[in-house]
Amino acid sequence: MKEIKIGDISELHIDDMGHTGAGIGKIDGFTVFVEGAVVGDTVQVKIVELKKSYGFGKIIEFIEHSPHRVESECSVSDLCGGCQLQNIKYEEQLKLKKKMVVDNLERIGGISSISVNDVIGMETPFRYRNKAQFPVGQKNGKAVIGFYQKKSHEIVECESCILQHKINDKIVSDMKQIIDELGMTVYDEKTGKGLLRHIVTKVGWHTHEIMLILVTNKKAFPDKEIIIQEIIEKMPEVTTIIQNINTGKNPSVLGEKSITLYGKGYIIDSLKDVQFYISPLSFYQINPIQMEKLYSKALEYADLKGTETVFDLYSGIGTISLFLAKQSKKVIGVEMAPSAIKDAIKNAELNKITNTEFYHGKAEEVVPQLYKQGERADVVVVDPPRKGCDERLLKTMVEMKPERIVYISCNPSTLARDLKYLEENGYKTKEVQPVDMFGGTMHVESIILMTYCGSKKK
Repeated sequence: MKEIKIGDISELHIDDMGHTGAGIGKIDGFTVFVEGAVVGDTVQVKIVELKKSYGFGKIIEFIEHSPHRVESECSVSDLCGGCQLQNIKYEEQLKLKKKMVVDNLERIGGISSISVNDVIGMETPFRYRNKAQFPVGQKNGKAVIGFYQKKSHEIVECESCILQHKINDKIVSDMKQIIDELGMTVYDEKTGKGLLRHIVTKVGWHTHEIMLILVTNKKAFPDKEIIIQEIIEKMPEVTTIIQNINTGKNPSVLGEKSITLYGKGYIIDSLKDVQFYISPLSFYQINPIQMEKLYSKALEYADLKGTETVFDLYSGIGTISLFLAKQSKKVIGVEMAPSAIKDAIKNAELNKITNTEFYHGKAEEVVPQLYKQGERADVVVVDPPRKGCDERLLKTMVEMKPERIVYISCNPSTLARDLKYLEENGYKTKEVQPVDMFGGTMHVESIILMTYCGSKKK
């Protein structure tokens, strides 16, 4: 293999995509990542950065465009860090996501004997998000609202995001006008001064209730009543307005303290015949269209007969718990966020479901305690964050020996790691079903059925 140096110019065929959305090609076996390139492109690149086993190239010119390439429907997709695949045909996006799941299961999990199903896609992969987070800034004395540019905190102004609910276009436009007309100060990360940091919206997909959250840098809110009145007059669609206080320097959008400024302080949404109480800090799946498909598959895999005790781990506001409860004897939910536990209990009451119990705490701490106290699960449903499950939790699950484990994951690499542990300790992966919850991006949700097949020795 020839020595590759910074500044080298080479022709490169793109045959894969990285998890950040960069195209991947090889020069004499050496891997090169190229921003803006897609599978099937042939490009001339200049090497701009080198690591020990891979490098980064910048496109000088396109020699041949990929047959999978399309014109992005978003005018700022090249700048905005939110979408990585808007310039690729949707059918190819689904194939890339399936390949990502397969590759991780084989490479990290050592699981190659099970066939991965085709990704369950959307009829129209646009305008599906029920939650939006917009950083607020200022440029030339005018308010700027949009999204952060890739690898920076520079705000890319966006008048219409094709992934967000349509109402957000109007909310962003109206809020810019209100900020400018009333002279609201906006937060400056460098100085730590200014009031308004982010605008967050939550939309009840089926109820059409809308929550508008104003994330502020402090509790004091000058001209609060005037601003609320302006929002109500310009945006009658908004049913509740929240002030969320975030004084931290970390990248978190929301702080822990929320104050209701207008309306009831929450929204209600529904899925099938279940209603959900959603508060400012609640986690609720961002794609309600695909959420129904995902949860239907979870119920299918759980295969409940009405006599089972089910553990729902990382249960959030109880979305899956309540569906499971309708088909089982009892559901025990475990969730770390205290606000989510409160919402889960309210949601059970709202739907008159009485066979649920919700415990606050880390799953890796609460579940071993419950097990010691004699609680046993026939079925475990686990839906962890991107970092996956703590090994202490996996160990307890193995000791408990539930008949079935239904694992829902938003990160194929940590999913593969956890499945490997479970496969080495008595469980067998039976089916893998990816679901596209995040069209236009590199993210993919997967739902997996595992069954108990005896101890490792057997």
